Amino acid sequence: MEELISINNLSFGYDETLLHKNINMKFSRGKVSAIMGGSGCGKTTILKLIAGQLSPKSGQVLVDGQVVHEQGRDGIHNIRRKMGMLFQHGALFTDLSVFDNVAFPMREHTNLPENMIKDLVLLKLNAVGLRGAQKKLPSELSGGMARRVALARAIALDPDIIMYDEPFAGLDPISMAVICDLIRSLNDALGATSIIVTHDVAETFSFADYIYFLADGEVAAEGSPKQLLASKLPFVRQFIHSEKDGPVPFHVDAPEYGLDLQL
Repeated sequence: MEELISINNLSFGYDETLLHKNINMKFSRGKVSAIMGGSGCGKTTILKLIAGQLSPKSGQVLVDGQVVHEQGRDGIHNIRRKMGMLFQHGALFTDLSVFDNVAFPMREHTNLPENMIKDLVLLKLNAVGLRGAQKKLPSELSGGMARRVALARAIALDPDIIMYDEPFAGLDPISMAVICDLIRSLNDALGATSIIVTHDVAETFSFADYIYFLADGEVAAEGSPKQLLASKLPFVRQFIHSEKDGPVPFHVDAPEYGLDLQL
């Protein structure tokens, strides 16, 4: 299986604090992979490192054989041309129509004539079921519809890599099921490499090919949904089954309660 993205012995942090420690991940062409873990464990940071927004302290991220952080401005731009991004909460341009939101990357990054852009935009909107909403503004859309428009924009240039930052956040069960189906079907239709950052276990396990769990700055576990469901690792079991008691504590480390009261 061809690896389009490879993260090798990567460490990253801010100042003296390491967020990631010698992380290794592989993302294969045509597969849907997920990065899961508790809040603040650095899942979205992985996406930023892949996109070249951040540089590692050590190790490297390779996209299509190129070391991302060693690229200059033009190199980073060329790498990002291969990527589509669905931001958390969609991040649509509020003053642009649905049509113009999806057309934006085509107008920005290509020299296509407007009649061809129109055909492509309508094709992408039809793929997410929203061709009939092309004239609406984002404020006129439900949360699920806005996320689908954002997905249409993310695939506007037929990217090799599609990254999703919390694509299920705030969605009702029906919208969530629709987005799950779209992520899978669009990935398979495009032959893309999809990476999802999420907390949603049931939805992700229903369609992802491979999953990485992050904890304490490291890859705590990895495998197919079937393998992880059978895992005996305490962290994985606590996360998958939403258990209150386990290696992930509820309370942040603090001094004795009585000592705080005396201050």
